[in-house]
Amino acid sequence: MQPLMPQATAVWLIDNSALTFKQIADFVGMHELEIQAIADGEIHAHIVPANPIEQKQLTADEIARCEKDASASLDLREEAKQALLVKKQGRYTPISRRRDKINAIAWLIQFQKDLSDGDICEIVQTTRVTIKSVRDGSHWDHDNIEARHPVEVGLVSRVQYDAFLRERAANPTKRGRKKKVVTATEE
Repeated sequence: MQPLMPQATAVWLIDNSALTFKQIADFVGMHELEIQAIADGEIHAHIVPANPIEQKQLTADEIARCEKDASASLDLREEAKQALLVKKQGRYTPISRRRDKINAIAWLIQFQKDLSDGDICEIVQTTRVTIKSVRDGSHWDHDNIEARHPVEVGLVSRVQYDAFLRERAANPTKRGRKKKVVTATEE
């Protein structure tokens, strides 16, 4: 995982640490030559450095550890990793993209049958009423709905979607979801 503001973080690490270009490049997800160009002042001269210690993405001890060992790589703090995975609530969806929500709901209903309406609400940021109208065919634009993956239409990132599904698989009883018990008669 990359830190927030990777270029600004790279500028700060170049100016304030003895890390190698490779270590900085691996940490921020940039190419080593790009880091060298930043250090030489050829690119990104206008970027204000971002201190990863103040942003609680790294510790001073982590930087010191990697400065001593050139083969070591920087690791984001666990709190920073969790913050990057947190899905923002209440995102604004432009009018031109609102149709995509309906298409994503149709896809989730069709291909992710194990998700509850509440799960679909979290993924697509919609209401249960809208999900119900798509599910039972009473949506006002039902004839024009075409099922499309929520990642494909850009409503959620692949990382967020996969993390959501992993979390649901790990905690099937969360919020009333229960594992279906298969009995001998159902097999």
